[in-house]
Amino acid sequence: MILQDSHITTTQPKDDFLISQIVSSKDYTCIEALYNRYSRKVYCKCLSMVKYSSLAEDLMHDIFIKTVLNLSKFKGKSKFSTWLFSITYNHCMDCIRKHRRINIVELSEEECEIEDYKSNSIDFQIKQMMELLEMLKSHEKLILQMKYQYGLSIKEIQKILNVSESAIKMRLSRAKEKVRVLYKSTYKECL
Repeated sequence: MILQDSHITTTQPKDDFLISQIVSSKDYTCIEALYNRYSRKVYCKCLSMVKYSSLAEDLMHDIFIKTVLNLSKFKGKSKFSTWLFSITYNHCMDCIRKHRRINIVELSEEECEIEDYKSNSIDFQIKQMMELLEMLKSHEKLILQMKYQYGLSIKEIQKILNVSESAIKMRLSRAKEKVRVLYKSTYKECL
C-alpha cells in the first residue's frame, strides 16, 4: 500500500517483485497474481493458434506450470510478458506439430450461418480479413498477429522468435504480400 495525501491507495505489485517472491519462497499468492494478470492473454494467444477452446485452456494451464517451474531462468533481459509470450508461442507450436492430424468436425449450416454483410461495411472487411488469415500458414498468421493485433515491436518479435531483425521484417513483408495476393484472387469481384 502507498500513502498519498492521507488517502490509502493500493497498487498492483510489479512482475519483477512477484517473480522474485515466487523464485525465493514459492509464494502461492504471487503465483496466483501472475496467473490472474496474464491467463486471459495467454488463453487468447493459444486459442488463436489452435482454434479449440478446450485445447487452448489445457495449453494455457500447461504454459503456466512450465513458466512457474522455469521462473529462475528468467533473467529480465526482456519484459516478463515478452518472455511468457515466447513460451506460449513455442508450446503451442510444439502442440500443433504433434497434432497435425486433428479431426475436424463439420458444423451444420445452422451453426455456420452468418449474417450477410454489405461489401462496404467494416464487418464485411473484418470477415474478409479473418478468412484471409485462415488461408495463411500458422507462422505467417502469427507474425501478422504479433505485429498488428498484439502491437509488438519488431524487437519484441525478434526476441520471441529468436531470429534477426531483418528476418522479422522480411517475414512480415512476405506475409503482407501473401495477404494482398490472396485478397485479389479471392475477392476480385469486390475490387
